[in-house]
Amino acid sequence: MGEERIIIIIGRQIGSGGRVIAKKLAEKFHCMFYDRELLNLAAKESGFREELFEKNDEHRGFFRTLFHLHAPHVSDNSFYNDTMSQESLFKFQSDAIRKAASEHSCVFVGRCADYVLRDMKNVVNVFVTADIDQRLQRVCQRNGCDRATARKLIANSEAERAAYYNYYTGKKWGHSESYDICVNSSKLGIDETVEFLFHYITKRLSERKL
Repeated sequence: MGEERIIIIIGRQIGSGGRVIAKKLAEKFHCMFYDRELLNLAAKESGFREELFEKNDEHRGFFRTLFHLHAPHVSDNSFYNDTMSQESLFKFQSDAIRKAASEHSCVFVGRCADYVLRDMKNVVNVFVTADIDQRLQRVCQRNGCDRATARKLIANSEAERAAYYNYYTGKKWGHSESYDICVNSSKLGIDETVEFLFHYITKRLSERKL
């Protein structure tokens, strides 16, 4: 694909294996990988602590809990003024996404990167889902919980994730029209899903050059 940058953005259901798939795609395409790494990058760019971005990560309505945290030392009390809102935190994160995408090929996981980079060339937006039994199994293993707890965790977390995404993008999280391709990782398994997406993305980007 030459020296032209490519941008792959992975939306994912919890327990779908989407993050693993994104990481493997980054390796195959020799891209930088950004998931929670974006929070550190946004913190460095903004001067605020990473903890603020972690608490806000893909969750709408977080700002009401912000004042329960210890405020960072910022001159002129700018932490408390009207410019320090959830929208400001989103802007800092968006600036970090744009900066990374302008410098090198990237794979981004979530965080509305598809909306933030909507005007960039060579962007492919993917959504990864999976059968509920596999999703529950992965969440149980990851969190050391039973299936009932895993089901509640999935429902609550995805409701927050969807609200965050829908609010900032004006699109519908998980709806096929919001992405270039949606794939169920249960059908082929993780590694074969990676191969499928690798060939799909390669073809898509090649066609855009014609």
